[in-house]
Amino acid sequence: MSREKSALLWGAVGLLVVLVGGQALVFVGPGLPFGFAGLFALAAVVGGTVAAAAYRFEYRLTRKGQA
Repeated sequence: MSREKSALLWGAVGLLVVLVGGQALVFVGPGLPFGFAGLFALAAVVGGTVAAAAYRFEYRLTRKGQA
């Protein structure tokens, strides 16, 4: 699998984790401290950050035999 595809998949995982956590707050907890538009913006930022970090550090981890 290419590094780009792997990084995008990790970014999608990060995005979905934030969205699922937001839904859990709505259903179980006190609700969101901001609206759904803010939740989607936060999820996009987290997904992009995770994708960038995965792309940046995957080579180093595989080179050291960690992944």
